[in-house]
Amino acid sequence: MNLSIDVSNKEKVTTVSLAGEVDAFTAPKLKDTLLPLTKEDGQTIEVDLQEVNYMDSTGLGVFISALKSTKEHDTNLKLVHMQDRVHRLFKITGLTEIMDIDNTVRGGM
Repeated sequence: MNLSIDVSNKEKVTTVSLAGEVDAFTAPKLKDTLLPLTKEDGQTIEVDLQEVNYMDSTGLGVFISALKSTKEHDTNLKLVHMQDRVHRLFKITGLTEIMDIDNTVRGGM
């Protein structure tokens, strides 16, 4: 399955809505979209993961890179609307402790 990425801006908040799977095949596309957004000072990037039903370690790597970039460029990264199975991946890797993740977790498919 492919990954669909939709980017919208409203004032100082950029919403990145994802649908599909984030894996070794689709992660480069996500990284190419997400990382430049983290370099806009004062910007908040909200990633909506409601329609992401699968993510592997390559996808996690993209979010770790984005988090590092936000620290360097004074921006904020927030992950919202995660499905259960994706949230578990963030939890077992300890990323829920260092990332801003909306704790409104959606049920899995």
